[in-house]
Amino acid sequence: MAKIRNKKSGATMETVRTIIYALLIAGVVRTFAFQPFNIPSGSMIPTLLIGDYLFVSKFSYGFSRYSLPLGLGFFSGRIFSSAPDRGDVAVFRHPPTNRKDFIKRIVGMPGDRVQMVSGRLYINGEVVQRRSIGDHLSRDSRGQVRRVPQYEETLPNGRTYIVREVFGDRGPTDNTREFLVPPNSYFAMGDNRDSSNDSRSWGAVPADNLIGRAEVLFYSTDGTAGWLQPWRWISATRFNRIFDPVD
Repeated sequence: MAKIRNKKSGATMETVRTIIYALLIAGVVRTFAFQPFNIPSGSMIPTLLIGDYLFVSKFSYGFSRYSLPLGLGFFSGRIFSSAPDRGDVAVFRHPPTNRKDFIKRIVGMPGDRVQMVSGRLYINGEVVQRRSIGDHLSRDSRGQVRRVPQYEETLPNGRTYIVREVFGDRGPTDNTREFLVPPNSYFAMGDNRDSSNDSRSWGAVPADNLIGRAEVLFYSTDGTAGWLQPWRWISATRFNRIFDPVD
């Protein structure tokens, strides 16, 4: 009986050790390599949709205190620092409160002058190229068709993406003052221009607030199935978005 108990005890301890090792490995990967995020708002439509789940590479820009869980860093500044590229979709801690994680596109680099004039993005006094790609058609809750202008916008370094203008070029932040991006900071904007709370409202993002670069979607749901409705999970899954890179 003693041998049987010892075997059972040994098996239990081995299971406990395996679980602990797995949790430690997962914690290291999440802290220093890739962290999952989900998209709760429509500020990055059409690049990212509500219900998208994606991996963010933590090592792309180096590490700051916000790379650690709950932002409980034991150092200031960044280590192994690397600058974002213009056009990157980045996750960062929202300034100035530094409490929530935001995801936006980096459009302005340190030293840039950034301004919106009649819905057009200007960088250093030059209008950013854009071309119309036709309206996005959707139906509201009353069944009425809504047309939202869409444009392909190309940044000075050649990065191209799609933006939407829900209110055309007359949105609440389609005309701004000229912002001078401070050193070691970046200007971030949502692709869904008229439905985004971004640097046009609260200024540039300090480099220390950067968490990582959005890389790839690993799951997407249209929100029609809850966690307690497994029979609806398949129909709610947007299979065509899974493994899409974030550009």
